Amino acid sequence: MSASLVQYGKAHISKGISRSTELVINRAKGAYVYTVDGEKYFDLTTGIGVVNTGHAHPTVVKAVQEQAAQVSHVQVNIAFHEPMIRLTERLRTYMPSPSLDTFFFWNSGSEAVEAAIKLARHATKRQNVIVFQGSYHGRTFGTMAMTTSKTIYSAGFAPLMPGIVVAPFPYIKQWSAHKADPVKFNEDWCAQEALRGVELVLKQQTAPKDTAAMIIEPVQGEGGYVAPPKQFMQGLREICNKNGILLIADEVQSGYGRTGKMFAIEHFNVTPDIMVMAKGIASGYPLSAIVSRKELMDLQPPGSMGGTYAGNAVACAAAMATLDVFDEEKLLENCQARSEQFFAGLRTGLNRVLSEKNKNNTKGDDSTIDVDIRGLGLMIGVEFFNVPSGFASQVAKEAFQLKTLILTTSIYETLRLIPPLNITKEETDLAVERMVASVEAAIKNI
Repeated sequence: MSASLVQYGKAHISKGISRSTELVINRAKGAYVYTVDGEKYFDLTTGIGVVNTGHAHPTVVKAVQEQAAQVSHVQVNIAFHEPMIRLTERLRTYMPSPSLDTFFFWNSGSEAVEAAIKLARHATKRQNVIVFQGSYHGRTFGTMAMTTSKTIYSAGFAPLMPGIVVAPFPYIKQWSAHKADPVKFNEDWCAQEALRGVELVLKQQTAPKDTAAMIIEPVQGEGGYVAPPKQFMQGLREICNKNGILLIADEVQSGYGRTGKMFAIEHFNVTPDIMVMAKGIASGYPLSAIVSRKELMDLQPPGSMGGTYAGNAVACAAAMATLDVFDEEKLLENCQARSEQFFAGLRTGLNRVLSEKNKNNTKGDDSTIDVDIRGLGLMIGVEFFNVPSGFASQVAKEAFQLKTLILTTSIYETLRLIPPLNITKEETDLAVERMVASVEAAIKNI
């Protein structure tokens, strides 16, 4: 059955969509997806960090069914609806600071990022926005200009939105100075060097009086699952404070418990002026949001924000149920425990595999295969060094042979593991086992 469906899909669905597999999924549950042919796959992608509560969580399913039977759509520019108001009330209790108290709901992460930029420009009466090297903020016209993780996302679509300036991000493993002397050029050096780069941008490319905001992912997603040093994030906050620039945290991928805290910005003891949410917010239903201080949000005149499906009632009900699952099943605690298990298992397993491969190396240190296992919580990146181009993709293909879905990320040889936050201890052991086996299979061909 799947072959004919795939053939039809290829013929009549946009070629501009890339896919890592040609599976045709017709149902999913927990950490597994099932194809129309009855095959079962272990899903370590969660729809790219969307179904953080696992596929088809019964609490979410029930909430969606009940809401759909009452009212499925209330247009936000016409009336209030109860699910949005209740969700707003509930979300305020999860914010990293009480000052983040006023919300606007939209549909997707890209739209929410654009809503944040609209707010920043309107509030400051300034135009320019600073983004960071390796960032991913979306694929709409505005966010394409802000995305620097890969050129594929914007190639051929220029001219893009003006006013975007790129500053360095402290991706220490890819800084040439760190490679030359990893002891001397350590995390602190990298953070300070990146902050100096931001100061240069404000002196050379966009004057503070022209700069509305800086937007940053507290942990880069498409850029490689890279968490910056704490001192870098705190330094950005100080620069923004000094220059009247708004700091925007793009938590589309790193939020909703993915890093072991509700929002990744909490790891850095920094409060943004605007925070962007999407992906995990409603366990698979289209919903996104921005939150800011009421004093900023109230500067926007009625009618300047909105959208046909903005803050859909069914999606808001799913978002409420998602928070119920977080509380009732203690997802943050489970995320932290499973994170420790993942990191310990991967380091033991991958170091064993690489050690066996490297012991026969006769070419010296420059050709020694190395791995960086990094991230926060269950936002885990695995980057390989001194491997052929395409190695990470080959590992993902080997995992696919083991009925396991794993994604690559960034322009470097990097894999990302994004399991559901309620993954069990036994499933985590299985995930580590299959990941290590996939690397072992791929490395035999080097």
